[in-house]
Amino acid sequence: MSETTHGSAVAMSAPPSPDDGLPAAELAKKYGLAVSGARPSLPDYARQLWARRHFIVAFSRAKMTAQYSQAKLGQVWQVATPLLNATVYFLIFGVLMGQSKGMGIATYIPFLVTGIFVFTFTQSSAMSGVRSIAGNLGLVRALHFPRAALPISFALQQLQQLLFSMLVLFLFLLGFGHTPQLSWLLIVPTLVLQFVFNTGLAMVLARAGSKTPDLAQLLPFILRTWMYASGVMYNLVEALEKQHAPKWLIDVLSANPAAVFINLMRSSLISGHAAHKHIDLPPHVWALAVGWALLIGVGGFVYFWKAEEQYGRG
Repeated sequence: MSETTHGSAVAMSAPPSPDDGLPAAELAKKYGLAVSGARPSLPDYARQLWARRHFIVAFSRAKMTAQYSQAKLGQVWQVATPLLNATVYFLIFGVLMGQSKGMGIATYIPFLVTGIFVFTFTQSSAMSGVRSIAGNLGLVRALHFPRAALPISFALQQLQQLLFSMLVLFLFLLGFGHTPQLSWLLIVPTLVLQFVFNTGLAMVLARAGSKTPDLAQLLPFILRTWMYASGVMYNLVEALEKQHAPKWLIDVLSANPAAVFINLMRSSLISGHAAHKHIDLPPHVWALAVGWALLIGVGGFVYFWKAEEQYGRG
């Protein structure tokens, strides 16, 4: 210790600190400090999401209620929108282009409505997912929570909307003579697998959309192309065979996830030999459905988690 006297004042220099010269990382470790907003480990991240499951459900319900709050018909539009789309596609593809002739009206209308409802589930999950981070920056920057809660809640919102639509679909099926069968129970695992796939897709697009907001403008064109390549309004395999498409192209398009989930739902719900000869299930269709759900669902979750500390910054 040193001492210097200037008149009546005495200045004393402090002894050297034992922390002098230690790197910042060692200092943080010594005192138990962590980087603010640092990405947790994947298991911790999953546990944090599970702890906020009530928030995810409540947020999805609030978004669904607010979506049509300005419309006079309110929640009716959840069902009316895909039904209006089905009417337009029926007039164009069923009447003008004659797609219903080979199946008959009693098969084609349930075939069409099922395809539109199932594809709309994936389409809406993708569109809401791509905006889930970029469109909620105020929430992301104000509160600390696992950011994956946002795309998951939006995918859950679309599942709730699909369940409302399924009630109308059942009425269509009964009205056209398709009575309940044991195969109807297969819609449960089909919807579970599609929800896992859609959630993973929403998380992939959420991360991409958070860095590239223009993706939200491009995505509708990509989804429209995907819809036509998935046989939503017509029998995909028959249409490709009429055009003498190579077999590898038919196999690839038949195995695309949207076509797989649509055809699984159609096969489960639409009864009768005349109907099933127009529903082309690729080999090992359930293996494909599980594979797509795991690949995109789990892969999308990991992909989104890897950028957790970047959301809402910049």
